Amino acid sequence: MNSGNELTLEQEFKLEIYRKKIQKLSEGESRKYLIATLKQMMIKDNVIKYFIKNTGL
Repeated sequence: MNSGNELTLEQEFKLEIYRKKIQKLSEGESRKYLIATLKQMMIKDNVIKYFIKNTGL
């Protein structure tokens, strides 16, 4: 059973695809990609916090 902090098989597959694509990037491209990914994660956190706050949970 997935305890919520493990990846599904589909997610593991997608991660491997991204891993292969990232290996082909230059150092500068990798940094830009990392920053964009971190920004998206922060936005996702904000959306989750907003919904939790506004649903009374």
